[in-house]
Amino acid sequence: MEKLTFIGNGNMAKAIIKGLIGKYEIEVLGRNSKSLEALKEEIQQIQIAQINEQFDITDKNIILCIKPNSLDDLSSKINGTASSLYSVLAGVKLETLKEKISAKNYIRTMPNIAASFQKSMTTLTGDEILKSNAMKICGGFGSTLWVKSEKELDIATAVAGSGPAFLALIAESLSDGAVNNGLSRNDANILVQGLFDGFASLLKNNNPSKIKDAVMSPGGTTASGYASMEKNGVRNGMIQAIDSAYNKACELGKK
Repeated sequence: MEKLTFIGNGNMAKAIIKGLIGKYEIEVLGRNSKSLEALKEEIQQIQIAQINEQFDITDKNIILCIKPNSLDDLSSKINGTASSLYSVLAGVKLETLKEKISAKNYIRTMPNIAASFQKSMTTLTGDEILKSNAMKICGGFGSTLWVKSEKELDIATAVAGSGPAFLALIAESLSDGAVNNGLSRNDANILVQGLFDGFASLLKNNNPSKIKDAVMSPGGTTASGYASMEKNGVRNGMIQAIDSAYNKACELGKK
């Protein structure tokens, strides 16, 4: 069984690890012994180790899951040359990764937290020699999309990486609307959960505009609600959210 070494044990690392348990041997490195022990207690199949002042990554397959602003500090604590480096750091360019951490080959990825349910939509780019294995690893916790450039990956980060938070706001708002009109919170949440579950299948088989047209009858409830959404700028708000997230990814890449 191939061994993967995670550097970092935050929410994203945990989600990916949960999706890969049983498919790979997993080692997790971190600086905080208490958080590592807590992760080990939650996911007993993993190995854990604390990063000391100098940690050798020679020939390891590294999954880099730290915050972008922690990269400089981390790079001063590790040595050796990894066999491969898979980074999930938003906005951090391949050029920067190569300057900070030595590896034979590099891949940038952008998964999302649905990885823990093997439902992440993960975008990848980087060294073609690693493409097949990178797609295999990331395919272990969801769907994958290989893109040709880092710019495309940064755009994808805004959509699929940040997207769960944007959709969470939509889901919460739908539930709030139902409660505002007299439905219980529990029933509203059940309806929204069922809605999103079914919508995923609809979207796999239909263009969004066709779904809209199939639901919207002339002069009906959907048409009325849709007009209100347009009036209140929901479409433009979502477009601006993607623009802002993409621009932030670009900004992070310059630091």
